Amino acid sequence: MLELRPTCEHCNKALPPDSLEARICTYECTFCATCVDSILGNNICPNCGGGFVSRPIRPSKNWKDNNYLSNDPASIKVKHKPVDLAAYAKLVAAINNLPPEQR
Repeated sequence: MLELRPTCEHCNKALPPDSLEARICTYECTFCATCVDSILGNNICPNCGGGFVSRPIRPSKNWKDNNYLSNDPASIKVKHKPVDLAAYAKLVAAINNLPPEQR
């Protein structure tokens, strides 16, 4: 189950469970759309090298079988670790020509 991390790892912007601004990679590294578009504009996660997608929204109401936010709450653990831009530039140089599905 997705953690639904509460903030952007780079800028620490709040990303509540219903945020349309949250982007995640396959390891749930979580960044805001602004950081992904401006700082991580190569669609390369600085932590794992994967690509980003919009984070799904967990239903806020119990529409079916107790699959909703109150039953499975979002994480409250903040993972704020700003991107090391020099290290990120090296990662981008190494894999920038590979689409996420070939990394």
